Amino acid sequence: MFTISKEYHFSASHVLHGLAEDHPCSRLHGHNYIVEVELQSETLDDTGFVRDYRELDALKHYIDTEIDHRHLNEVLGENNTTAEQIAKHIYDWSKARWSEVSAVRVRETPKTTAEYRPS
Repeated sequence: MFTISKEYHFSASHVLHGLAEDHPCSRLHGHNYIVEVELQSETLDDTGFVRDYRELDALKHYIDTEIDHRHLNEVLGENNTTAEQIAKHIYDWSKARWSEVSAVRVRETPKTTAEYRPS
């Protein structure tokens, strides 16, 4: 199995609903997110790629125009915008374009990572 990945960065605000009033994430706050999209394939194309990294520029454009410096509760809906849900949203968007997408990881802080990988 061949695996490639590409990393993207964006900043955004959000509020997590349903938490205790004194929980810091129940207040408006933001993160400098790091998103990593992973693609896998048993075979390589004629050039020797799982997929040409340049083809993934569409994801950078989507993040830059629709997510970066936005309020995620508005972009993704009023549902809680946890790192897990962000990973699933970006996975779904990416998988609709590239069949090789196998997982998406989202880091909100240097020490926390959420991943969406279908079973």
